[in-house]
Amino acid sequence: MTDFYTLVWIWAGIGILVFFILVFFKIKAPYGRHSSDQWGPVIDNKWGWFWMELPAFIVMPLLALTGPEPQTSLSYLLVFLWSYHYFFRTFIFPFRLKTKNKKIPLVIVCSALLFNGVNGLVNGYYLGFVSQSSQEFLSLNVIVGLIVFCLGMIINRHADKKLIALRKKDQGYFIPKGGLFNYISCPNHFGEIVEWAGFAIIAWSVPALSFFIWTFCNLVPRALNHHQWYQSYFKDYPNNRKAVIPFIW
Repeated sequence: MTDFYTLVWIWAGIGILVFFILVFFKIKAPYGRHSSDQWGPVIDNKWGWFWMELPAFIVMPLLALTGPEPQTSLSYLLVFLWSYHYFFRTFIFPFRLKTKNKKIPLVIVCSALLFNGVNGLVNGYYLGFVSQSSQEFLSLNVIVGLIVFCLGMIINRHADKKLIALRKKDQGYFIPKGGLFNYISCPNHFGEIVEWAGFAIIAWSVPALSFFIWTFCNLVPRALNHHQWYQSYFKDYPNNRKAVIPFIW
């Protein structure tokens, strides 16, 4: 068990290292508005998103529900929340995108496969093979975490819906407005960060914390890149908007 926690902490440390590399060297993931043909072979954007998210949807519930550890109401809740999120991200969200003929580099898809696969692995393995949690189902952290998780999901879904609606056929990009878009450029990323913070609060485990760390370290640099792109593309972009955390960053 000690080796498992050590590996999870190492994995979280890699996420923090990646964060500083992405921010310090200002590396932009080459997809969407940052798409580039310099990163090797590409595939269809929608199917790229599908294959990126699929490992998390399969691996975590499979390990959590087939492991020898007895299942509890809390573990079932965590599997449900995870599966609900990734069912949407895998089977619904990609095919709502209005990105006709958009491509995504295969290297990005493979990187995301690794990211989602490892995070699904450590969280599923913990619930199915390690966890001996005695938490009460209605303990304070579960209630607070569930509220935070649902709030983050609502923010994320609302922002994604607004962004998709703005992508009118062959009419380019528009400045998103309304709601949290009045304060930050990427409320979709902010919502997902909040969502997985809530999951970590509910689970109260090292694997869930490591996943939150990775989510933060992955999405904040992406949001910073989007924010800089908005500022350079739109001359009238609001100066008071932050990138991803209202009033702060």
